[in-house]
Amino acid sequence: MTETDHRHELRETTDAASARLMRLATYASVSVAVILICAKLGAWYATDSVSIFSTLIDSLLDGAASLVNLLAVRHALEPADREHRFGHGKAESLAGLAQSAFICGSAVFLLMEAGERFVHPREIANLDIGFAVMAISIVLTLILLGFQRYVVRRTGSIAIAADSLHYRMDVLVNLGVVGSLIVVSQFGWLWVDPAIAVVIAGYIFFGAWSIARESLQVLMDRELPDEDRVKIREIAMAHDDVKGVHDLRTRSSGQSIFIQLHLELDGDMTLIRAHDIADEVEDSIMDAFPNAEVITHQDPEGVDETITVFH
Repeated sequence: MTETDHRHELRETTDAASARLMRLATYASVSVAVILICAKLGAWYATDSVSIFSTLIDSLLDGAASLVNLLAVRHALEPADREHRFGHGKAESLAGLAQSAFICGSAVFLLMEAGERFVHPREIANLDIGFAVMAISIVLTLILLGFQRYVVRRTGSIAIAADSLHYRMDVLVNLGVVGSLIVVSQFGWLWVDPAIAVVIAGYIFFGAWSIARESLQVLMDRELPDEDRVKIREIAMAHDDVKGVHDLRTRSSGQSIFIQLHLELDGDMTLIRAHDIADEVEDSIMDAFPNAEVITHQDPEGVDETITVFH
């Protein structure tokens, strides 16, 4: 087996492991969302707390978003086909945009409910049930977050990262609700309940903007971070026969990274030698970026070209 064949086999194994982790993360997310929706629905019915209602709305959103994620990740992991030569990775970013829309809608609904409670405050009943459900929610969410963080670190999935942002918000939301219940039970300040809901809504809007911005950057084919582009240039220039690099272009789509660059080589070398050098540079770049597809173009050193350069 050649080194290139071994690299392709290793990459296929890594991709399969990443796909399995991403699928498990989506199943875990949907399962946790369903459990929390049922628990919070019962707690809201028992307590009539608008802050608990806010977490119920957030969990309903999480369930819908996680279901969208499950479908999007399944589609994104499909291999490239004749109509989609670069794969289906951008389905993850489309799912991120859908999630941000869900989040904004839930935040608007939550603000309306909080406004009604400011005008017509109500007593909160069965506080013990509220505390118990919030404690269960926090523990389950922290377990899910730990698994999602592991998956994102291994796969770099935007969809799982966006879903993880939902649940990170949930932890803060649930802690805020616990604080609200404590204040109401100790001091009887009913206005704190809707006030916490308003703060939660603001935080949800912020999270929605973060998810939408990241998704749009991928959909618009934004370049990789500057440090990655510098690293790619350094790897190419480290080859003894490479005299220069230009027209470096990069983008990402789901788990995949696409890298294109021109190599400046000695114009008197044979075509087969230039081809070998390009293969060696591509292999070195893929060693540093295992999920990358690299395309190089060989140019004779010193030949003037019309080059579009972006810094």
